Amino acid sequence: MSPQFAPPSATTIALITVTTDDFEATLANLPNASADWLRATGFAASIGAMAALPNADGSIKAVYVGLGAKGQTRVRFGIAAAAAKLPAGTYALDTMLTGPALEEAALGLLLSLYQFDRYKAAPAQGRAFVAPIGVDAVRIEALADGECLTRDLINTPASDMGPDELADAAQILAAQHGATMVIIQGDDLLNQNFPLIHTVGRASPRTPRLIDMSWGHYGPKLTLVGKGVCFDTGGLNLKPGASMGLMKKDMGGAATVLGLAHMIMALKTPLQLRVLIPAVENSVDGSAFRPGDVLNSRKGLTVEINNTDAEGRLVLADALTLADEGKPDHIISMATLTGAARVAVGPDIAPFFTTDDAMARALAQAAAEVADPVWQMPFHDPYEAMIEPQIADLDNAPSGGFAGSITAALFLRRFVTDTPYTHFDIYGWNPTAAPARPKGGVGMGARAILAALPDVLDL
Repeated sequence: MSPQFAPPSATTIALITVTTDDFEATLANLPNASADWLRATGFAASIGAMAALPNADGSIKAVYVGLGAKGQTRVRFGIAAAAAKLPAGTYALDTMLTGPALEEAALGLLLSLYQFDRYKAAPAQGRAFVAPIGVDAVRIEALADGECLTRDLINTPASDMGPDELADAAQILAAQHGATMVIIQGDDLLNQNFPLIHTVGRASPRTPRLIDMSWGHYGPKLTLVGKGVCFDTGGLNLKPGASMGLMKKDMGGAATVLGLAHMIMALKTPLQLRVLIPAVENSVDGSAFRPGDVLNSRKGLTVEINNTDAEGRLVLADALTLADEGKPDHIISMATLTGAARVAVGPDIAPFFTTDDAMARALAQAAAEVADPVWQMPFHDPYEAMIEPQIADLDNAPSGGFAGSITAALFLRRFVTDTPYTHFDIYGWNPTAAPARPKGGVGMGARAILAALPDVLDL
């Protein structure tokens, strides 16, 4: 269950934030005994530091938590580093933070409660937080719900999160918000002209499918497309064991667009939303597609296969073509697509490509405001030649190893010809635990997109 804010009560404990800049002033305003107690604990307001101030009966009167230096940018959700150490109780934030900084703190408190406990009983937390005064609690809870949905989907192993289970998760979300769902699967993919989705998924006993969710009846049209490769062996170009270990997260794009879709629908955003997820498992058997094959696409473009482990762009191609046919106001794709993106910006930043300058500006501003870092990468037209082989229209895996994230994005752009388009090449995984973000599946870019939409779509 996603964390929610708790109602205040007579036993609510004040959670007081302190920066290193105002630490001494804070002590000076306290009774001598309280100031001496905080000094004796070694509390100095660094990020993650906390100190409980006791009542005379030994109960907790207040807890001081450190935020580090004012305006520090090295740690997101810094308050969550201390929140994770709190003893059981209900806490109400007492802070001078305002605006985006206060919203980040509120979201960080909720996300500090996240636990993935499907397979192992998690220890009882006993902590709860009252919605801080000055924040939109409904919005913060919707953001936390969407993020926790994304994390749960990514963290679930492929044994319990194949194409069928991913479709079930989408169906539950659709039912929750009154959205409609259409699923095209198996040979119907061929009958309805989604040959790339079928080809990538046909070697698995778990039937490939295209998930199509729609919600909203008025306002601008937004289509989200998420890569739903529920496990990626690499196909006949088999991955080595070390590279296959995290491939349950190869549906991270699908998980992220579902989390974002929840945010959009829960907040009743005035737009018409469509979510497309090609859900497949890239497996190996006698029917697997081969290096050297030339495949047809829904767009009519032919694709030469130089590596079966570059399958994500293939399934996205058919889904993007369908999205483009609907002529929405904007298409956004999200995919755990290339290792090159990780080499470029690491695991913490969501690189994006866009044909829309307004989207680029809005994302840059929104990302800073909502603590969801993104970075624009270029659709570099001169590299188009790198994805054009001799015997087909497109090459799914150009040789040479250069600009892998860019050439993958250029490949996808070939399938969106009538609509403003933005593509995110995300990682979807937090390799090291951080405040409000335990090791494991994580959403990237969704909150920045949500915050940018009003400017881009004139909401």
